[in-house]
Amino acid sequence: MLQQVGLGGSCHWCTEAIFSSLIGVESVDQGWFKSAEQDSQFSEAIRLRFDPKRISLTYLIAIHIDTHSATSKHSMREKYRSAIYVYSNEQRDAALQALNLKQTDYADPLITKVVTAGEFKHSPSQYQNYYFSNPNKPFCEVRINPKLARLLARYHDNVDSSKLTHLTQ
Repeated sequence: MLQQVGLGGSCHWCTEAIFSSLIGVESVDQGWFKSAEQDSQFSEAIRLRFDPKRISLTYLIAIHIDTHSATSKHSMREKYRSAIYVYSNEQRDAALQALNLKQTDYADPLITKVVTAGEFKHSPSQYQNYYFSNPNKPFCEVRINPKLARLLARYHDNVDSSKLTHLTQ
């Protein structure tokens, strides 16, 4: 049975490309999430559906932390909230455990928040699947390709390499 989770932290074009490249991720929707907490603002993020028998939530969170600035409190954090949007208490507990495990890899504190998923709005259709529709655009080459190269280097066993053949040639 598929599960879903939301992830935010960097440009949703980048995050969509990373998670669309993973074995066990069935679908990725890019857009904006807000948490269920009061006074939450929308922030760029993705919502993904995954098969937990093929890739665990813990592994997805590790990849998420390693592919965005999860320790940086930069000026764009309102637009690019570092967050894991969960749909159940079980996911919340697993996400908090995963963050605690991942913290040991970083000298600076992780700023990623675990929040209850609230409303999700899709980005316009012309931006869906942005990277795989536009891999040669300058933004993709400069911003997304380095993240995908890092993904391939660290998590190659979970990457559908047929989607990233242009990076390995």
